[in-house]
Amino acid sequence: MKWLENWRRKRKYGEAVVIVSGLPRSGTSMMMKMLEAGGVAPMTDNVREADVDNPKGYYEYERVKDLENEPDKSYVRKARGKSLKVISFLLKHLPPDNYYHVIFMLRDLDEVIASQNKMLDHRDVENTLRDEKAKELYKKHLINVKVLGRTSKNMGLLELDYKKTLTDPETAVRRICEFLGSRLDAEKMAEVVDPDLYRNRKEQLAGS
Repeated sequence: MKWLENWRRKRKYGEAVVIVSGLPRSGTSMMMKMLEAGGVAPMTDNVREADVDNPKGYYEYERVKDLENEPDKSYVRKARGKSLKVISFLLKHLPPDNYYHVIFMLRDLDEVIASQNKMLDHRDVENTLRDEKAKELYKKHLINVKVLGRTSKNMGLLELDYKKTLTDPETAVRRICEFLGSRLDAEKMAEVVDPDLYRNRKEQLAGS
């Protein structure tokens, strides 16, 4: 029975860590903001401030970027009962002593790559990876993420489409609440979604 499974899991791992993940530029910051509005506190240090590429903030915790190489990952326990943003490439490096509810944002890969290129341009950074090669690598990576989410004993995975979340936030919020098994403020979560921001960005990408 599900309640018994949840009880055993909570006894073993404590409160779950809500991980928001996806490829860069796939809507993870928006999801962090939605969860915050719903009542899930974010674990963030505010080192990376809002800018033209993410005017509503990044919701990042700087130390997470070293998950692959840092031996001491005990700090992740501080995110139990909270949300933590982790780029998809680092999911496999999360420490095994926590349970993770992973909300994984999916976005059209052409849009992801175009948005990433735009960000690099804003920062005057040269892009050394061709778009088609990046798309090929991302497709393979996303398959690996799905396998990880379905085979890990301490991880549950919910995939959400970025565009569908923008056009139908109520459905996305309902799925999130069911996935987390939490009583969140669904109305406030839906109010966070800003379709105009997506439309403006798409127009900018199309004109670049």
